[in-house]
Amino acid sequence: MRDSVEVKRSRIDGSIVCPPSKSYTHRAIVISSLVDDGKASIIRNALLARDTNATIHGCRVLGSYIELDDEDSSNSSSNSSSSSNSSNSDASMRRGRMLIVHGRREFTIGYREIDAENSGTTIRMLSAVSSLVKEGSTLLYGDASLNRRPMQPLLDALNQLGVQCRSLAYGTPPLLINGGGMKGGEARITGSISSQFISALLIPSVYAMHDVELSIMGEQVSRPYIDSTIAVMRAFSARVDNDDYKHYIVARQEYKHANFTVPGDFSSAAIMLAAGVLAGGSVRVEGLDFTLPQGDARIVDILRDMGARIHVDTGRGMVHVEESMLDGGAFNLADTPDLLPVLAILALKSKGSVEIRGVAHARFKETDRIANLARELSKFGAVVKELDDGLIITPPKVLKNAMLESYDDHRLFMVLCIASMLTEHSIVRGLSSVDVSYPSFLDDLVRIGADVSKKGIIG
Repeated sequence: MRDSVEVKRSRIDGSIVCPPSKSYTHRAIVISSLVDDGKASIIRNALLARDTNATIHGCRVLGSYIELDDEDSSNSSSNSSSSSNSSNSDASMRRGRMLIVHGRREFTIGYREIDAENSGTTIRMLSAVSSLVKEGSTLLYGDASLNRRPMQPLLDALNQLGVQCRSLAYGTPPLLINGGGMKGGEARITGSISSQFISALLIPSVYAMHDVELSIMGEQVSRPYIDSTIAVMRAFSARVDNDDYKHYIVARQEYKHANFTVPGDFSSAAIMLAAGVLAGGSVRVEGLDFTLPQGDARIVDILRDMGARIHVDTGRGMVHVEESMLDGGAFNLADTPDLLPVLAILALKSKGSVEIRGVAHARFKETDRIANLARELSKFGAVVKELDDGLIITPPKVLKNAMLESYDDHRLFMVLCIASMLTEHSIVRGLSSVDVSYPSFLDDLVRIGADVSKKGIIG
């Protein structure tokens, strides 16, 4: 039983303030939870959504004290002497909340359980962080989707670093992590499945008993997400030596408290920019920050390459697009797999075929996004060829009305809603999934003119 929305042909026009980055919110919460210098860290513009709430809950279970400040984060200040990351976004462009975090370097003894719900970032990062429990063990698990996602490469690497841990299934959650600290040393891990494994290992390595050296086997996917992790570690006074994403060294050091402002989320912005290109009018997305690494900022270059009418103002943190007929082309999204759903729907309004490659790891996201996109885009009348590592999409002349399934995947739900605005009448199932990353998605879409309405619960 899932809730659904009815979408009719729409023309949208207006501006949207981008929600905060889910990726940066996760990292800032986890890393600030490891600060133990007697002072609080301030996280401004934090995204409160289902995934990030799971991380907050998990860090609290481990022993961190995290307080939600009711005062608008843009008007709040701290008496601490920590530095703040720079941001081009004006305070009025922030949509997030302020968190006050009192962290711990060595978590308390005992047994604990963490429900990561649907969040792969939560379970992977907190699995590694759970090794810092002084004595005891931590059981981590999630919903049915998360409990199918691969974790064995991370567990193998943690074992190499002296952490006793194992899967209670077959390389998937539930996971049992024994405390006692991370000894350190050398570990080897594949880079081909998820960059979250690397991020998860880097964050607690700061407190390993000996320096940590990570060697990456094969091609590293989603490298900008590792850049994001290292950027947040740096904001909290930790350093990582990164040798071309093949070799990392983390020396024993300490995190220090900081003020950190979460940037606007380019992953969410990409979805709304696609809406403007497909169903504008015009759409202006504000509240973006071009100073911190975000792989999905590549959407700007992709839209330009496809011939979209686009204007970027980095100083004001704004991207403006207008309805455009797009060119086809071939794109490799190995570093930006979350753009796969966005580019897939952009292909529906292109003059020729769009080929997307390099995203085999998208099969290990919340769902198999390659197979599911192929299935759902075909319902519109598109000719879709499924590849091992991507899709080739040939658009139809006119999109058919469709009954669409998002498979409870937030990104698929959002892009299918946007594509449906090119049809006379379509239904998209899975509205509740947007709480994972963009709780106000439907409200934002309706506010700028989309004809979208909730249909209640259907079977």
